[in-house]
Amino acid sequence: MKLDASFAEGLNQLEKERGIPALDLRIAIEAALLSAYKKKFGIRDNVEVNFNKSLTEIVVSTKKKVIGNDQEANSNEINYSEAAKLYPDVQIDQEIDIKLDLKNEDFGRLAAQVGKQVITQKLREAEKRQVYDEYHDRKGQIVTCMVQRLEKNNVIVKLGKHEAVLMPSEQVPGEKFRVGDRLKLFVVELPDAVKGSQILLSRTNPGFVQKLFELEVPELIDGSIIIKSTAREAGYRTKIAVATTRGNTDPVGACIGTRGARIKAIVDELLGEKIDVVKWSTNPVEFISNALSPAKVANVKITDKSKSSAHVIVPDDQLSLAIGKEGQNVRLAAKLTNFHIDIESESQAKKKALQT
Repeated sequence: MKLDASFAEGLNQLEKERGIPALDLRIAIEAALLSAYKKKFGIRDNVEVNFNKSLTEIVVSTKKKVIGNDQEANSNEINYSEAAKLYPDVQIDQEIDIKLDLKNEDFGRLAAQVGKQVITQKLREAEKRQVYDEYHDRKGQIVTCMVQRLEKNNVIVKLGKHEAVLMPSEQVPGEKFRVGDRLKLFVVELPDAVKGSQILLSRTNPGFVQKLFELEVPELIDGSIIIKSTAREAGYRTKIAVATTRGNTDPVGACIGTRGARIKAIVDELLGEKIDVVKWSTNPVEFISNALSPAKVANVKITDKSKSSAHVIVPDDQLSLAIGKEGQNVRLAAKLTNFHIDIESESQAKKKALQT
């Protein structure tokens, strides 16, 4: 089947612009055409589909063994007299390629369809490789993107030369987006270099808050302050535990900044999400007390170290604050410290003591 001269030009153009080797495309199209040809025309014999060297023709051929004229040829054989018409120097027992007659109309449609499918697939693979090559070292980092369009609940963003999706599960409740908005997003996961997948972006991941702090707090970059743990319920509250590697540095004060300037920038980016910065401690009693901030704690008792369980008593007027709305404060404190926390007021504790 003859091909338009633009076919070879198109493959070369794809190689230049998209980095897909023309030879790879050629081999992939040949393999796909062979499979489609056999399926469409019900052929199972040794058929080959190849482009000629100049990419101006698709040749479908089969190999046949040359046998004597006095023998009866099966589908994989050809009598010598017939073979000699095609190859004058042919020998008995030699295998030769026999070009098959094509129904050009049917095969032309098939070739066009298969070629388009293969090229589309190769373009997808090339884009996945390019995304991986460009962003393989950006996992766990913040990237700035522009909203391209909104598709149902998905936000399609422009990420460099590529598009990526901010899925509903990674969006903060209540956030609204418009085309043209510039967003800071956290790179949770990258596509596999071979298998490929969507790059996973997030505004709900706890790592997003950590990286926002790194953008605002130089001490986190120079290592004088480190983030030990983070617990977050996106859109509502985050607790972050920090420690110092230098004795004279106040980790909480450094993260909050003068007159709260540093933390305000982070809260603004998170559209008002509450943030509690607490001091980390190797002493679990002290750490749990800090983690329940802004509530004040009267007493903490580690009830079972092996199961990381603690019993906390707070002043009566601090109980609702310690528990938080719908249990949020104590729940986040438990995540932050990795302790199961039971909490009660002083009056509740005294009542229990009297009953026992």
